[in-house]
Order: sequence, then structure tokens, then C-alpha cells
Amino acid sequence: MGALFGGVLVVLTAIDIEQRIVPNRIVLPATGVVLICQLVLFPERWLEFVLATLGAGLLLFLPRLLYPAGMGMGDVKLAMLLGAGLGASVVAAFVVGLLAGFVAAVFLLVTRGTAARKMAIPFVPFLAFGGLFALFLT
Repeated sequence: MGALFGGVLVVLTAIDIEQRIVPNRIVLPATGVVLICQLVLFPERWLEFVLATLGAGLLLFLPRLLYPAGMGMGDVKLAMLLGAGLGASVVAAFVVGLLAGFVAAVFLLVTRGTAARKMAIPFVPFLAFGGLFALFLT
């Protein structure tokens, strides 16, 4: 299960870096397959995986509502994939991903100055890094 989950994260990262898009035709079926696999493999944790999937999506959907230009819906859907694959460990994935994104943003501010404030950087690689970190941690 982890190989499928990790492989999808790597593919989505590469696509987001190249094209700045998270394809629905990959992320949505992957989320469904991963969630179903988790429910079959760990039926006693069904509530954890369902809540993590929905909660992770909601957590990134709220900033999307407040500032639509700041985050794409692909990031929200990826968060749902992370919740489906990691369950409660999605919290660790978010913490690591957000910290990694923060370090990258500070680096850009230091190296590019105020021009970096208007730069858009893909968020999927940082979320995927956090997801892989949490996957290997648990």
C-alpha cells in the first residue's frame, strides 16, 4: 500500500513542478483506491481514515476560500490523498510539509528580495515530502 501511495506522491510532485497542475485523473482515483485499501486492511481504523481524509481536505480548503489565488484545488485534493494514506499521521505530514515550504520561502526572500513575494511556488512537493516523511516515520 505504501508503495502505491508513495509512487503517486512522486508522480504528482513531478507533474506539479513541470506543469503547475495536480491532475484530477490521477489524484481523485488514487485517493479512492488508497482509502478503500486502508479500510480493507485496517477495518478497525475506518473512522480515523475517513476523518483524516475529510479533515485534511477541509484544512486546506479553508485558506482556499479565504484567498483563492494563494492555493489551488489540487493542493486540497492532495491533502485528501494524504489523509487517506496516512490517517492520523497526516498531522505530521502537514507540519513537515509546511516547515519545508516555509524554509523554501525564506530562502527565496533572502536570495531574491521583495520580488520573491510575488513568486508562486508549487506546494505539492512540500506536501508530498511531508507525506513521505510521515509514511516512513510510522
